[in-house]
Amino acid sequence: MPSTFALVKMTQQNGDTAITNKKLADEGEDPIVETNVTSGNAGLLDRARIIAKPGFNRWLVPPAALAIHLCIGMSYGLSVFWRPLERALGITQPQSCPDMTIFQALFTTTCDWTRADLVPIFTIGIVFLGLSAAVFGGWLERAGPRKAGVAAALCWGGGFILSALGVHLHQLWMLWLGLGVLGGIGLGLGYISPVSTLIKWFPDRRGMATGMAIMGFGGGAMIGSLLANELMKFFSSSTSVGVAESMAVIGLIYILFMMAGAFGYRIAPDGWRPEGWTPPANNKAMITTGHVHLDNAHKTPQFWFIWIVLCMNVSAGIGVLATASPMLQEIFAGQLIGLPNLTLAQLDASQVAQVAGVAAGFVALLSLFNSFGRILWASLSDYIGRKNTYYCFFLIGILLYASAPTLAKVGSPLLFVAAFCFILTMYGGGFATVPAYLADIFGTQFVGAIHGRLLTAWSTAGVLGPLAIVYIREMQLNAGVELAQAYDYTMYILAGFLLIGLIANLLIRPVADKWLMSKEELASVRATAAGQPTQTGSFGIGLGGFSIPVLLAWLAVGIPFLWGVFNTLLKASSLFG
Repeated sequence: MPSTFALVKMTQQNGDTAITNKKLADEGEDPIVETNVTSGNAGLLDRARIIAKPGFNRWLVPPAALAIHLCIGMSYGLSVFWRPLERALGITQPQSCPDMTIFQALFTTTCDWTRADLVPIFTIGIVFLGLSAAVFGGWLERAGPRKAGVAAALCWGGGFILSALGVHLHQLWMLWLGLGVLGGIGLGLGYISPVSTLIKWFPDRRGMATGMAIMGFGGGAMIGSLLANELMKFFSSSTSVGVAESMAVIGLIYILFMMAGAFGYRIAPDGWRPEGWTPPANNKAMITTGHVHLDNAHKTPQFWFIWIVLCMNVSAGIGVLATASPMLQEIFAGQLIGLPNLTLAQLDASQVAQVAGVAAGFVALLSLFNSFGRILWASLSDYIGRKNTYYCFFLIGILLYASAPTLAKVGSPLLFVAAFCFILTMYGGGFATVPAYLADIFGTQFVGAIHGRLLTAWSTAGVLGPLAIVYIREMQLNAGVELAQAYDYTMYILAGFLLIGLIANLLIRPVADKWLMSKEELASVRATAAGQPTQTGSFGIGLGGFSIPVLLAWLAVGIPFLWGVFNTLLKASSLFG
């Protein structure tokens, strides 16, 4: 007969304990004993307030995470604002000042901004994403995902609202501060907020769980860019390009949507596990049964090998994303519209516009494959292992990058597009698989904070990848290489990035026992964080499949996502026209 487990249950929680205990007894589980604890006085955002109740369905957590990631994923879609902002004052034509310095551009109220003035907003955002995730990761583990999600909502949505004011006053520094610094902090907090929570709810399917949430980051631009376009059309007039109003509305929408996600978070009690599931005993799967403390993770070689793995995979993929549209136009030019013998310079204005439209379809398709690759590869990693999954990324990626110049010379845009769509699945898959990789290597206790520190690799790649592809292209053009062949060496360099990642992945081994916390250390950490026992069991939590709340939660995030997918496929259809 199973021993009684006294589950700490806050007195303010609702639910029929007698019915739950009867169900647990029928299934051979331990009963629940109600008790008064200090967490009953916990604040609305406190970690203790969101420990799951008996009868809670774990399938409610992924939609909450998706609600946040679908919003912050708009960071990949900010470029939709660049062209309108280049004529924010001139409305129909840019009111340009050719000799304006970047410092003058930050404060001017009489000259329109250039693309070079605006693109740093994205770069600043990605840098602060990595920095904030690294700095606040430890705080998130203590404070819980709800508090982090609320902070992310206020920073990301508030960044849009501050930037809207900056557009209205025509102050570029406010955009850099709003969507760059403040928005970047929101990105970092929002990105890591669900990681530890999902991994602990789905120890049996870690990759799938994080893949579901992080898929939203890849798909957020599909929804956000379409929404922004529609809003700018609605608000545009003879005196406004509609950006300020659109940013303000989007900011408010994101705050509300992300708040709903943050308040949907629940965390599993320490020691919880799915009913009937036991941790794998085979250490050859590289899944540790212990936990490495946050303060020690970065002292291990495994952390830095995984850092290099992520940095190289992202550098290669983000380099393509940064130049996807002009790359396709410059390589294939007239061939995209049935004029195979004409270069880009030989096309007239209307033909160039047609080529640009086809290239826009290419970018949309890449976003779609980036998103679906996250759930696809992360789920597959649950079966083949994280290390083998990254071997696939690097080996297949090297082959595809190295063959890209040949595909371009063959003159088949569809083969070229197919190769890069597959590459983007692995780019997105790398993001989604790495949290589970960290949990396998370092344990789950501090995985969210460790993941936060690892995201500095993303910040590094956000600078390294685009710079590599842009500068190598410029060097090729200065050396007299034809425009259509200017990307050949770039592809080989990106393949070289993946080779470095492959070597780093090869060197990853399970952490030495000296880095694992003792049972006493782990118990102390958990007691400080949650104030509850650490026995294992399902405790009547996480049970259940389909329910009306689960259906409504998934519809709330699924409908916007499918709307984005449908419109993306419509835009991408120009590639096959």
